[in-house]
Amino acid sequence: MAGLRGVVFDAYGTLFDVYSIGKRAEQRYPGMGAAISTTWRDKQIEYSRLVTLSDPSASGSRHYQTFWELTRAALVYSLQKLNLSHTAVEIDDLMSGYARLDAYPECLTVLQAVKASGLICAILSNGSPDMLSAAAESSGLTPWLDHLISVDSVRQFKTSPACYALASQVLGTPTESLLFVSSNGWDVVGARWFGFRTCWVNRQGLPFETIGERPHHMCSALDGVLALVNS
Repeated sequence: MAGLRGVVFDAYGTLFDVYSIGKRAEQRYPGMGAAISTTWRDKQIEYSRLVTLSDPSASGSRHYQTFWELTRAALVYSLQKLNLSHTAVEIDDLMSGYARLDAYPECLTVLQAVKASGLICAILSNGSPDMLSAAAESSGLTPWLDHLISVDSVRQFKTSPACYALASQVLGTPTESLLFVSSNGWDVVGARWFGFRTCWVNRQGLPFETIGERPHHMCSALDGVLALVNS
């Protein structure tokens, strides 16, 4: 990892467990927690791509809504698809849980090690600024993160190149000197196409995408990053 100056983490699915919300959903809808969290996540990503691809202009999509708004819309859709009745109170309760998703247990140790190695430690996420702040604060990760970079400023979502460009702009360092870490295969493809060094955290034991270049590094949990930053 010669010349490495920073590590940039995706947030949702990489640092924060997007499926942990299933436990809260299970309390509201017994027997349906897993289905809700899975459908919710899939629709959330679909909506982010939809608004970006529909108008990927340099000034930002005219169809743009914040990730918080898209996440709420995706939840409502998911409950409708699963034929689950819902009230504004139930929607608000699940959304409040999403704002404070559980961090994966190894996250704190990994971020501390990145900082101790002298590297910049940052998040680059589709998440809205307030979402990222709330999640980092509630999980105790805030002190170890130098930057919380939201794509909100460019009004597009990953994998738009404008989103990946934010990392070097904010950190003041070339893209090729940054390691981009994500558990989302599609995100890793987009990041490598843009010019990052990449690490795929394959938590679910999935095959890698069948288009694009393979990641520079792979691991099954986030602590696999430690070997890279210490090499």
